[in-house]
Amino acid sequence: MKPELLAPAGDLERLKIALLYGADAVYIGGTLFGLRANAINFTIEEIKEGVTFAHKLNKKVYVAVNIVLHNKEIKFLIDYLKQLDKIKVDAIIVSDLTVLDLAKKHTNLEIHISTQQSTLNYEAVEYFKKLGVTRVVLGREVTKEEIKEIQKIGLEVEIFIHGAMCASYSGRCVLSNYLTNRDANRGGCSQICRWDFDLLDENKKLLKGDKNFTFCSKDLSLLKHIKEICDMGVNSLKIEGRMRSIYYIATVVNIYRQAIDNVYNQKYVYNLKHENILSRVANRDSIVQFFDGNYDEKCSYYNNRIEISNQDFLGLVLDYDKKTNIATIEQRNYFKKGDIVEFFGPNNIGITYQINDIYDIDNNLIEIVRHPKQIVYLKVDFELNKNDLMRSVDKNQNL
Repeated sequence: MKPELLAPAGDLERLKIALLYGADAVYIGGTLFGLRANAINFTIEEIKEGVTFAHKLNKKVYVAVNIVLHNKEIKFLIDYLKQLDKIKVDAIIVSDLTVLDLAKKHTNLEIHISTQQSTLNYEAVEYFKKLGVTRVVLGREVTKEEIKEIQKIGLEVEIFIHGAMCASYSGRCVLSNYLTNRDANRGGCSQICRWDFDLLDENKKLLKGDKNFTFCSKDLSLLKHIKEICDMGVNSLKIEGRMRSIYYIATVVNIYRQAIDNVYNQKYVYNLKHENILSRVANRDSIVQFFDGNYDEKCSYYNNRIEISNQDFLGLVLDYDKKTNIATIEQRNYFKKGDIVEFFGPNNIGITYQINDIYDIDNNLIEIVRHPKQIVYLKVDFELNKNDLMRSVDKNQNL
């Protein structure tokens, strides 16, 4: 059976983009009880709208209720869970067993165990199965051999295939609390592992490297293992990043959608161009991490961390006139006449195009588009669709 492709969504726009670009389901957070305090998050009305949109496409919405609770919050939780049940969200994602217990008592909600539980062994999965959950989101620290053993329990298994990694066991770091008084287990992680530090020897003498010391993890990418994962029968493949941009979500979902479909159409070949695109869409290196069991010093940065701000996302297609071949573009990054770009979307995998005449909203010819969200018009001889994206083309990219 083809695995579910599960994407993050920090707001309604990203929810719709994720589903349109090929995700089978999205996971979101409400304004309460989720673990992304700095995300925009969803009001109850927005959750309702998102669920309606998804269900019309025969797709699903899961809501993260994975915060660690204090006493004062429990009385608000029950009403919130009942509202989610009434909206008919497809599942809630929980880590605190109090949430699980109250959801079982007061609702008919399907329950998934969050990665915050750091579930890494089959005995824990057996325990959660007895509690009546339907799926366990495994910790990002599991290897493929451990996943195979866990699958024997007969519970749905969800694993991360792409995105940021935690330097600690997922979500259990206390450095944020200690250094900034922001609780990682309550959505306030200040990402201390990304900070630069002075590194001292045993005599407290400063050690100098090429850059200041850090223990930041590199990102996860399992694209090269996607056929193996599908063959293993993993139920759900999860992309990390509820705070990521629509460009990141559209790009990553689009590429994994193609890869998974090609596996099941007997057309799968590892695509180096796709790997290159994934490597450019984020500003950290992406590697396999724990999956192949070879976790070592290459999986983290120490004193050679380089992050390059990504400016590949050039524009969003707002409209396309088939009669005139005029595309209406909302600018997202600088581009100019003569640039080679690529359009991609839910219905195309990437078509290159050289920008010729550019018109502004007053129909004036212009050479450069550099104002944030500037509306311009391009003549494009192939059909585009609303919500297609325009990105730059890496001249060194292996095509």
